[in-house]
Amino acid sequence: MTTIPARFGGEHALAAVPARVVAFTRRHPIRADATLSLALLFLFEAGNVLRLSPWGAMGVVLTLPLALRRRAPVAVFVVISAAALGQWSIDAKTGADASLLIALYTVAATCDRRRTLYALAVVEIGIVLAVARWTVDGYRFGAFVGLSAMAVTAAVLGANLRTRRRYLLALEERAQRLERDQEQQAELAVAAERARIAREMHDIVTHNLSVMVALADAATMTVHSRPDRSAAAMEQVSGTGRQALTEMRRFLGVLHEDEPDAARHPQPDLARLGALAEQVRAAGLPTTLTVQGDTRDVPAGAQLAVYRLAQEALTNTLKHAQPGANARIRVRSSPERLELSVVDDGRPRARDVGDGEEPRGGRGLAGMRERAAVYGGDVEAGPLPGGGWRVSALLHLNDPGGS
Repeated sequence: MTTIPARFGGEHALAAVPARVVAFTRRHPIRADATLSLALLFLFEAGNVLRLSPWGAMGVVLTLPLALRRRAPVAVFVVISAAALGQWSIDAKTGADASLLIALYTVAATCDRRRTLYALAVVEIGIVLAVARWTVDGYRFGAFVGLSAMAVTAAVLGANLRTRRRYLLALEERAQRLERDQEQQAELAVAAERARIAREMHDIVTHNLSVMVALADAATMTVHSRPDRSAAAMEQVSGTGRQALTEMRRFLGVLHEDEPDAARHPQPDLARLGALAEQVRAAGLPTTLTVQGDTRDVPAGAQLAVYRLAQEALTNTLKHAQPGANARIRVRSSPERLELSVVDDGRPRARDVGDGEEPRGGRGLAGMRERAAVYGGDVEAGPLPGGGWRVSALLHLNDPGGS
């Protein structure tokens, strides 16, 4: 057996031939189909064409319309069927009738089932007529079965190709739809992450800056009368600033999975509410903390949310309440819910109350409500009848969707 040397491509070159042919037919369908029709013409009617016989003209009419079979499959089938009927009427035998099977295949591959069945019925009628005229007795049944099998095979192959094309088109549309959905999900995730980052940075920066401002004001007022208290207040300013930087580094480190500092500095939880109250007390706002219930099984996310809610509420009190105010933090935990209440008894500063405006709120309150909404809860904030301000939040632990 002769083999093709490897340097000339060998089996790889032979395997690439069908792919190249398919690619050529897809790029140039008319040229490919014209080549097919000419091949059939010269295969079955080469002698008649060279002699310019009238039978050669019949072969031309039967084969050349195939050049347009993909552009107008039904019209081409009708033309070839009419030519075949004319051939039968003048009793002209020719192998170019095979073009009728190709036209049937094209109709089945490009048209719906109804048109395919009509085309198959036309071909079957032609087979009956051809067998009745050109087949001798005793062989007609076998000829009919054989020709019918060829016609049915052409129709089935074309229908299978049509089904496969539709299936691939459906897969492509589904893939595009999934890609669009993934892009939308990615955009939503980015938006949610931006909102989360904005909330965290707002809580960290606003709270610590408010504490630092309060401490700096206290240091300024006592710098001459009580230098020791002024120095202690400035030390608290320094410590608060370092804590703010640490929290910012930790939070930004959480955004990077490979950041080791994130593991060394866990997110705040309910256990750090005491340190938060102590920090606010050092800034000049006497604060008490009461925790009721077992908080050990509270999810970490809910603990972080309650910590940030309390932090934001105390920050608002530091910013807006007059000197001499007191604050109370109360946390109540149960297996189903987690409740937070932050109440102060101070009156708002005059500059914080405008015409028809509430003394507190803004972006901080919106962020608090977003945090509570994650656990199906809500945040209520407003002034108390006897003066002061109250912030309450409720988080559902068993059903984050809420009801």
